[in-house]
Amino acid sequence: MKTKTTFSKVIKLAGFCLLQAGLYLALSTAPAFTAAIVDESAIVSSEESRTINIYKSVNPAVVLVSPKFIAPPTARRPKPITKEGTGTGSIIDESGYILTNFHVIDDVAGISVTLFDGTTLPAKVIATDADEDLAVIKIDPPSTLRLTAIPLGDSSTLEVGRRVLAIGNPFGLDRTLTGGMVSGLGRTLKADTGRVIKGIIQTDAAINPGNSGGPLLDLSGKMIGINTAILTRTGQYSGVGFAVPINIAKRVLPQLMAGQSITRPEIGINIAAETRSGLQILKLTPNGPAAQAGIRDDIITALDGISIRTVDDLLAAMQSKKPGQVVIVNLLRGGMPLKLPVKLST
Repeated sequence: MKTKTTFSKVIKLAGFCLLQAGLYLALSTAPAFTAAIVDESAIVSSEESRTINIYKSVNPAVVLVSPKFIAPPTARRPKPITKEGTGTGSIIDESGYILTNFHVIDDVAGISVTLFDGTTLPAKVIATDADEDLAVIKIDPPSTLRLTAIPLGDSSTLEVGRRVLAIGNPFGLDRTLTGGMVSGLGRTLKADTGRVIKGIIQTDAAINPGNSGGPLLDLSGKMIGINTAILTRTGQYSGVGFAVPINIAKRVLPQLMAGQSITRPEIGINIAAETRSGLQILKLTPNGPAAQAGIRDDIITALDGISIRTVDDLLAAMQSKKPGQVVIVNLLRGGMPLKLPVKLST
């Protein structure tokens, strides 16, 4: 009886029940079948395959930027020494133009660039846009070396939740790929000049020191941002990274590549306070554009049809304007609506 019970338990665990001895005999004498062994480590999902292909196609367009700084003498070290930093850049033109962050190459004594194949070449600064933390540098590749330029996307089509990839050189670990998603849009970031950069992309793709200036990519392999900064209390990645939208760079790249300085318009409003009705002007630049146009301690409600409620709104509305351009400012003065043309200055 004990043997029968044991046999019954074993068969049930195997997933079937044998009720007749003949069936058992038939099964025991049937030819053996061997299950195919599948190596799961060799299976590549469609998403993984896409990521791999993006990395392979874009990686040759990403470079290691090595700025050299002169450290001044100290009491213990009477002579200045040269220190080398680490950053990232993206080749944007096959002739050798590279887009990176301004803070990567600011106040450097020299720059070297290491390419995909290990070739290291000197680079020179062509032009910078410190207000947007952008810079264009250039290398002169030998005629035998063909460069790969990174494709530029459209950051205006981004939505929170879109998957993104980042390639860079964090801590000198060259050509590191990380992934994440767009965590937020329309963030602000203060540049070294004190100006607020508008429309910043927030991502949880890992960005660390050395990633600055590198590309943030969409899943079509196009560059939709320039990785710029992280929000951290320790100096290390904490899940919040920021990138300058590529559309900001595309607006100024022709000028930067031509070696031209970037000049932004001035409206002459120094201090303003946010109210429910709009932006309350508190201080104007004496004899500035706004003052000359007749604006006083009014409330700004719109600029060229763009609603203004905050200081950020005003800066964003001004971003696409040029010095000398006339804009129409909608105001409230004593509760009454008013429109005034303002000619922007440099």
